[in-house]
Amino acid sequence: MIMQQDAELIIVMPIYNEEASLRHVLQSWLDELDRLGIRTVIYAINDGSRDKTTDVLQDFRVREPNRIVVIDKQNSGHGRSCRFGYDLACETKVEWVLQIDSDGQCDPHYFAAFWEARESADCVFGSRATYGAGLSRHIISKACTALTGLITRESLVDANSPYRLMRRSVLQRALHLVPEDFEVQNVALTVALKRDRRNRFVRIPISFPARQAGNNSMNIPKIVRMGFRMLLDLKRVGRPRK
Repeated sequence: MIMQQDAELIIVMPIYNEEASLRHVLQSWLDELDRLGIRTVIYAINDGSRDKTTDVLQDFRVREPNRIVVIDKQNSGHGRSCRFGYDLACETKVEWVLQIDSDGQCDPHYFAAFWEARESADCVFGSRATYGAGLSRHIISKACTALTGLITRESLVDANSPYRLMRRSVLQRALHLVPEDFEVQNVALTVALKRDRRNRFVRIPISFPARQAGNNSMNIPKIVRMGFRMLLDLKRVGRPRK
């Protein structure tokens, strides 16, 4: 168990082979959190990176020992790395958990609006109004949301949003409904959160630029295969007790 004292927020950041952009991403988030005066701990989930990501993380671990917690693990993919971080965050008493990606596409500029919105919400999700990852990725993302909503009969917006702020108690409740081995954890988690009618949602439009550097490890055929398996697997996501 990783316990954090006096933190208001835990950031779960899954990381895989992001040496080219990671230093800028971490520093820009730390700078913005300093500006906002939010006491934060970042869980840097190193998903078996094979480049110099580990060296970058070690530098930050030394520079920011009270704000950067580096967790090295065997490669298991983005979704399960998110789940790994979620589970660790739920072992603490910190009230809020933010999940963002590490490729520079989750702009800290938007976070002030997320933090303000928490006053009237349990879940604050970014909705990608612009999408810099290319038309094909945009179409796949939209299709994923539409098909997931159709299968689960839930009204979903950007089901796989990589920018999401959640009350820890609400996150913990939802994780009980999502199998740990579910590959696309964020989509399953969105469904579980939406099924619980007690949860208050706020959506904030965000721009999602192209990645700043490095290469995306997810190609289109791989994404399509994962999406097809996910749609077949959605029946395993539970429902909250009434």
